[in-house]
Amino acid sequence: MSLHEPLPDTRAGVLAQYLETLALVERLHRLLLDVIKDEFERLAINEVNAVQALLLFNIGANEVTAGELKSRGYYQGSNVSYNLKKLVESGYMLHERSEVDRRSVRVRLSPRGIDLREAVAALFRRQAEGIEAKSVLGLADLGGINANLRRLERYWTDQIRYIY
Repeated sequence: MSLHEPLPDTRAGVLAQYLETLALVERLHRLLLDVIKDEFERLAINEVNAVQALLLFNIGANEVTAGELKSRGYYQGSNVSYNLKKLVESGYMLHERSEVDRRSVRVRLSPRGIDLREAVAALFRRQAEGIEAKSVLGLADLGGINANLRRLERYWTDQIRYIY
């Protein structure tokens, strides 16, 4: 089959739905950042952007390196190092050189970072309550969405690792 031949109906339908899924995932991520930004504007928090807030939220009580954040799949590229540096400079994170490998720096949330993380956690709790209260999505719906997204994540990971 060449690229110019029409796809059979089922394959065309899967492609159309897949492209819509890709667009929704991208749009939802941008909207999440906007939701966090809007909350921070209401709370008069202007030192941290939404990406940095998610970084604090995901680190939580852990002590990690930038490399660990990348390997866990939370963040890509040099943005991690840049954002970690900014969070340390603004007092939201503490950093310490590794005793074993002096090139490696471990970071954890400072008391100020813990407070900011709690603001994000409170936002997410309110949203979860609102989603349920307004019958937007229920527990089973969210479980199904998560299961499907995990399968897509596994498929993409396999593609990167050349497993077919």
